[in-house]
Amino acid sequence: MKIRMENVSMKFGDFYAAKDINISISKGEYLTILGPSGCGKTTLIKMISGILRPTEGCIFVDGEDVTDTHLEDRDTGYVFQNIALFPNMTVSDNVGYSPRVRDMTKDETASVSEEYLKLVKMLDRAGAIPKELSGGEQQKVAIARALASGSKLLMLDEPLSALDARVRVELRYDMRRLVKKLGITVLHVTHDQEEAMSVSDRIILMRAGRIVEIGTPLDMYRNPGSIFAAYFIGETNLLECTVSGKTKTGKTVVRLRGGQMVRAAKSVLTEGDAAVISVRPENVYAAKEGLKAEVTEVVFMGTYRRVRTVAETNDYLEYNISSDDEIPKIGDKVHLVFNKKATMVFPRPEKGLKEAIELE
Repeated sequence: MKIRMENVSMKFGDFYAAKDINISISKGEYLTILGPSGCGKTTLIKMISGILRPTEGCIFVDGEDVTDTHLEDRDTGYVFQNIALFPNMTVSDNVGYSPRVRDMTKDETASVSEEYLKLVKMLDRAGAIPKELSGGEQQKVAIARALASGSKLLMLDEPLSALDARVRVELRYDMRRLVKKLGITVLHVTHDQEEAMSVSDRIILMRAGRIVEIGTPLDMYRNPGSIFAAYFIGETNLLECTVSGKTKTGKTVVRLRGGQMVRAAKSVLTEGDAAVISVRPENVYAAKEGLKAEVTEVVFMGTYRRVRTVAETNDYLEYNISSDDEIPKIGDKVHLVFNKKATMVFPRPEKGLKEAIELE
């Protein structure tokens, strides 16, 4: 199922929950809508599913204008954040609900229910009722019920946020495996960057009702198009600076607030431009020479440790070390260098760096 939104907006009174949305979604694509709370993610999928009618613009499914088509006629499966199963029905009856209301026979309904319970590995709990299941098991049943409707478009509205961390990780991979096997188009709403990075074909990043950026997880992590994208997707260090010039190979040279010179990736900025560099913790290293900083905290992260520092520029900088490396002590002085290829350069926002990365 292909989806296209043209100049779509959703207004409540004087407030735009979504503004000027233009996207195309390919058949069988797993698309994640990512962003902070209140940015318009759920509004977007509610418009596509038919729960909300946009105040402006048009929505097309497989080339047909469905802007005024009712929810029940849009062939859409929906899985909510709050697990919504019929409490007095068995697992099998929950999954078979949609086939029954479509007037399938008892045998056909049982066959469909069994098929999708097998897919989510819940057939052995077919006779249980929801309160006898764990949260992860209940959400698997909710997914099976949505799939049993026969829909070719599946909406996942923060389906994992109420689950334990370990269950979330396992279930997100199960969901992707399942829908890819079935060839279903998926729109998955989340505020969890790691979740979005691990399951998506593409990510839509939203902020304040607008689309900030669209791209593959790898592109958006390595080459974000804005400071907000660099800050929200993954973790990064942001330092204000001024462009000093370019190297012979085209790399950007910047001067930090303390006067230190740093080489960064190529950019369109020119000498004298106010800028911000973004460098992720895995691309910052301790060395014999470099930007002076003082260690303020060392955090154990499992396979590595995160070292937090305050640089002589008064910037807060974080970098990673192996769990086997010598652990610096709080108060230790270190020198930090950056991987110049991975140090991104952005124009300094006129409204200020803090305002540019605010989540709300």
